[in-house]
Amino acid sequence: MNGQYRKDIHPGLEVAIILKKDQRNGKLTYGIVKDILTSASFHSRGIKVRLEDGQIGRVAETGVVDPDGE
Repeated sequence: MNGQYRKDIHPGLEVAIILKKDQRNGKLTYGIVKDILTSASFHSRGIKVRLEDGQIGRVAETGVVDPDGE
């Protein structure tokens, strides 16, 4: 599932995000949602979230597990 709709995102959800610095290359960062930062119900590039480790980015995929096991 993509991360464009706020209703699909909630704290504790495992997601893949794209950090600002990785927007050009599309590198995914995996983690668990701590806070939802986008107030709109929809965002075309993905809902912005803060992960539990403090990183901030836009959700690319939801319900994913880090393939590296980190």
